Amino acid sequence: MKKYYLTLTVALLATVAVAQHKPYITRIYDFRPAPGQFVNELPEWEPGDTHETMLERVAEAICGYDRTLTDGTTRPVVADGMVSLGAFGGYVVFGFDHPVVNVPGELDLQIFGNAFQSDESSLSGGSCEPGIVMVSTDVNGNGIPDDAWYELAGSDHNAAGTQRGYTITYYRPDPDKTPVASSNYRFVTDAEYIRWTANDALNPDSVAGYMPKISFHTQSYWPEWIEGDQLTFTGTKLACNAIALNDKGTNWLQLFLDWGYVDNRSDFPYQGGEPQEKQNKGFDLGWAIDDDGNPVKLASIDFVKVYTAMNQWCGWVGETSTEVAGAIDLHPDAEVPEPQGIVGDVNGDGEVTATDVAMIVNILAGLEPRIDAADVNGDNEVSATDIAMVVNILAGLQDNE
Repeated sequence: MKKYYLTLTVALLATVAVAQHKPYITRIYDFRPAPGQFVNELPEWEPGDTHETMLERVAEAICGYDRTLTDGTTRPVVADGMVSLGAFGGYVVFGFDHPVVNVPGELDLQIFGNAFQSDESSLSGGSCEPGIVMVSTDVNGNGIPDDAWYELAGSDHNAAGTQRGYTITYYRPDPDKTPVASSNYRFVTDAEYIRWTANDALNPDSVAGYMPKISFHTQSYWPEWIEGDQLTFTGTKLACNAIALNDKGTNWLQLFLDWGYVDNRSDFPYQGGEPQEKQNKGFDLGWAIDDDGNPVKLASIDFVKVYTAMNQWCGWVGETSTEVAGAIDLHPDAEVPEPQGIVGDVNGDGEVTATDVAMIVNILAGLEPRIDAADVNGDNEVSATDIAMVVNILAGLQDNE
């Protein structure tokens, strides 16, 4: 989390025409931050608050609304606040009042953070805490995000330091523990505050560690409304992007990634008094990939998930934690394309893959609700015959047109 809490996201007017559908976030489905120095503050937690209460607080912070202007007209406004996702893995899940359509050749989503450019670094960096975007389509039609998730692959997807399947577990701190002093960093009040372990395959010396507590934030960094003594998250971990500019750990520069991440580049065309092009261009649903890294064709999506993608601590600046400050659909009135009728495409991603076989297996096992597309052979029931048909399609033994 950045030391300087910016208030630049106050009531950003959406740069889209007044639309039939709301261009801004209208629904919050889940919020599960990892520990962090702004957890329990952005949004604020109070004793007695529950998961449902916190979802309401998140909605107040990042859902948009229609503002009435002095001439009586209304304009869509993105958000009035922001939420912090904490350290690696912490996430928020949100949606709109309509499906977001994948318009070929265009960016589809804009998701705002509070990254800013350093005066010392030209355009190379400043304060940025990249978060990865996941998307999902409501294939089973139940209105909740329980279908397959797909990552939007950004510029560092294939970078040498990127790890897929990275898992980290945080352990709830004992509120009565004796703080451990730090001999290396100023402002650290407990150098061994929250313990964590991880399966870091690239950095053998980073499979365990502690999140320190700093003097600027004295509240609990553990999300107090979440029960249990452990929090585990799995996702794609990006390589650390911070550089210490002196040997005292008091001046840090976080390098921008090229594109494809939340809270990575500035959302604002003016900084330091000089006009410049907005750096955060947005997100293309055409970047979607499956768990194996294969491209996925999505006609539209219904749910968006953003999570912190780095496990990094920057001295007195604290842990790297993505902030989300609203989002917009860049073409809210685009029409969802009619289904192409690809036989065997159970999950609706526009192609037949092993994922479709797995989905039928899950339906037969009672792990997912039945959907019409799983009845591949059209006999009004879902059975092993449908699995065999998809396998034959994959093997080229049967046409799926």
